[in-house]
This record gives sequence, structure tokens and C-alpha cells, in this order.
Amino acid sequence: MNQTSFDTRARTFVYVSAATAGTIDIYAMNMATGALTPESSLDVGQAVMPMAVSPDRRYLYAVIRSQPYRVLSLAIDDRTGQLTQEASAALPDSMAYVSTDPSGRLLLTASYGGNKIAVLPVDGDGRVTAEASQVIPTGRNAHSIVCDGTGKYVFVTNLGSDAVQQFAIDFETASLKPNDPAQVSTGPGFGPRHIVVSPDNRSAYVLTELTGHVVHYALDAAKGTLSEIECVASVPEDAGLSPGTPPALSAANHGDDGKPKIWAADIGITPNGKFLYTTERTTSRITLFHVSQHDGTLAYVTNYETERQPRGIRIDPSGRFLVASGEKSDRLSVYTIDQTDGALMPVGRYPVNAGANWIEIVTFA
Repeated sequence: MNQTSFDTRARTFVYVSAATAGTIDIYAMNMATGALTPESSLDVGQAVMPMAVSPDRRYLYAVIRSQPYRVLSLAIDDRTGQLTQEASAALPDSMAYVSTDPSGRLLLTASYGGNKIAVLPVDGDGRVTAEASQVIPTGRNAHSIVCDGTGKYVFVTNLGSDAVQQFAIDFETASLKPNDPAQVSTGPGFGPRHIVVSPDNRSAYVLTELTGHVVHYALDAAKGTLSEIECVASVPEDAGLSPGTPPALSAANHGDDGKPKIWAADIGITPNGKFLYTTERTTSRITLFHVSQHDGTLAYVTNYETERQPRGIRIDPSGRFLVASGEKSDRLSVYTIDQTDGALMPVGRYPVNAGANWIEIVTFA
């Protein structure tokens, strides 16, 4: 593996929310090897799931999806990685996703079951103490909400409506306003789930849960709008999977052919923008794509077996390691990322509490 320069003295901490156990597990990462050392586990509440790190890395925000719905502001000790709860703020629903704008002034959340997004103000000291300042109805099953690189625009995936909504941030009112156009559509029955913006802010990639495609959009940074470029499969035909059933039809088992279903979950891109990874939960695999440095187009490369039912992956800030969690596994997997071709090589597997799903990684120099 081609090595890039890095500081082995950097302190890197890995946080994993374990929904069933109600904990956030804390690990120290060896920046020379990627190996993890379990440090501690913090009890925070049943169904702790999505998390986000403040841009200044002082706080970890953790969403609790059991009643009462809330988001916790957990202060990060930059020497030990330990977490201390400093605030709790009410959420208007069970939120499946949380992120911040690049300035760290707004906390953005999306509710899958509630078909809504909510904006919460972040205090000047980085804590979230007030309830939502804005709640916006969406299409069906809002699943993720992210900012573009300029911090001016926001994108929201609506899994049940096969759409990606587009918003602009009005910082004077700390609110979101629909962009023009207000949304772009994916293919019918695709089920857009998670979205990631390329480091150069020229592309956005949406992973579709029900068909396992990555929809590549060109991102107009001046207007904050998306235009579809391509749609690339992340699940090979020989996997033997059929498209998943849209939520509106699944209860009636409408059109079910009885075959195992595509159930894609998470997506991540390396900081240099060269490699993109997705997960599929039915086959428990991670897929690697190469990203063209010319126009952001994708090329499927291969896939790797990983932890059972991989809901979450995260790439460390140096771009040299990938951590994967499986909801049905009692271990985390860590891989090195080959800097030439993006290939994943196992580093090790480490114990984790039940229901591991969301991963965040923080590095301090």
C-alpha cells in the first residue's frame, strides 16, 4: 500500500452507537495500523442511533429514537476521547439522521416515520439546548439530510417518494427555504436512502436502499441544485437479490417474488475523493467504486464480505482506514484502504455492544 504522510502522534477516537444496548462505545485508533483499543462505553438511552460531530470537534451529537425523542450534546475530551453529556434537547419525532451545517450553527435532522425534517439552533458554545426552530413536512420517509460544501444548500432524501429535496439556508432566520426546483426524482421504487457530497463539491451520490444503485448527480455549487449524470449498480446480478419493496406496499406483501431483497444502507467517500464505498445488508457486503478525478463518474470494482447486516461505515479523516458495524454482529471490522486502488484489507475485529449501527471518527493533532 502506498503510504501518505501522517502524524502517528495524532489521537483518533471511534464512536459507535449501539441501539439495542443503549450505549455509545468508545475506542482509540492506532494511526499507524488502524487497530482499535476499546476504551469505555457510555449509557445514553435505548435506540441511540444517528450521530454527528460538530465542525470544531468539541461535541458529539447523538439522537435517541425512543421516547422521549431527544438529541444529546456530548462533550469530547480531546486527550482521552471520553464523552460527557452537557445538554439534551427535545426532538419533534424519531429522527433517522442528524448532521450540521459547516458553520456548526444549525443541527439538521430527518424523520423517516414522521415524514419531516427539523432544524435546531446550536448555541454559541456548541451545545443544542432548544427545541426545533423549524419543522418542515417532506415526502414519504425522509431518510437523510446533508449540506453541500459551501454550507449554503441542503439535500434531503425521501425514500418513499423517490425524490431528493433541495433547500437553501437562510442564516438570518436560521431556516431552510425550498430551492428551485424543490426536488429531483430518482427512478420509481428506487428508495433513495443516504447521500454523500464529494470533497470537491462538484458531485452528490445517493445510495438507493431498494435497488442498490448509486445515483450520481452533478452539483451546481452556485445554485445548489442537482442534475443526474448516471445510475450505477452496487449489487452485482450474481448476488441473486431482487429489488426491495417500497414501504407503502411492503405491509400488503404486494408483488413479493419470495427472493431475498436488496437492502442497501450506508455510503462513504474518501477525503481525496478517489474511492466510494456502499453497504448492502442482506448479503452483508461492502462495495468499492473508483471515482473519476475528471468528472466524478463511478466504476464498480468489487465487493467485500463484512459484519452481519452492515448498517454503518465510516472512513477516518486521514482516508487510510474504514470501520464497519453490523447490526446483527457483536464485532466491528477495521480495514486499511489501499491508497492506490482503494482495496480493503482487514486490520482486525473488535467487540461492540448489541445493535451497532452508527460510527463517527474524530482525530486531534
